Amino acid sequence: MTRVIKIGGRAQASPELATRIAAAWKREPGSLCIVHGGGDQVSALQKSMGSEPSFIDGRRITTREDLEIVRMVLSGVVNKQLVSTFAAAGVRAVGISGEDGGLITARFLDRQRFGSVGKPIRANADLLELLLDAGYLPVISPLASEDGNPAEALNVNGDDAAAAVAIALRASELLLVADVAGVLDSNDMVISNLGRAEATDLAQKGVVKKGMKAKLEAGFAALGGGVSKVRIADLDGLEDSAAGTSLTLAQSLIT
Repeated sequence: MTRVIKIGGRAQASPELATRIAAAWKREPGSLCIVHGGGDQVSALQKSMGSEPSFIDGRRITTREDLEIVRMVLSGVVNKQLVSTFAAAGVRAVGISGEDGGLITARFLDRQRFGSVGKPIRANADLLELLLDAGYLPVISPLASEDGNPAEALNVNGDDAAAAVAIALRASELLLVADVAGVLDSNDMVISNLGRAEATDLAQKGVVKKGMKAKLEAGFAALGGGVSKVRIADLDGLEDSAAGTSLTLAQSLIT
């Protein structure tokens, strides 16, 4: 069974990332798939070009001009840096954009509010399975083609893209790697198990917000799409199956 791992931009900066991914690949050859972010790098380039990044609930507002920046940074720079880093650690990594081969197809999330931002509706499992069966680790940049108009690219939140990939692959687990150890309660303690109702309550109280709120939405969407297990954790979650916060669709006490 395949594990899908979403690696955020800050986790990508960890000097331990490549060795930990290589160790996981050695333990589970042919059964890992990486989806990456890179929001900090995108924001830095936007600012250098005189544009101020804007977000709603952790999702980037993306103009047509911003979309070209997103493409350059995520598919052209971050993706290839990760591939090179993993290759140097002994992993046969292949970089691919969600635009390639119809890998991720999306619809506009809300064109008026977000611009060229998409919500994934499906992912092409056949393409990923070809790579996995041949012994390659797919490393996916989270862009997509618009449904019905493959010439139109859409920016997709990395967590949403990872959820779509996990659903398509019928993944045994979706691990959303964050720069914190899991979902934190109001006392900054990691919540080990979290149901949808409790997550909604935490969001309404402002305990979780921005990027973590987007992770929770994507995680519950993955569970609803048939993914067996979803966790939010830091890099320790790659080796420790109990690390971080496990999400559940059932009502549960926060623990």
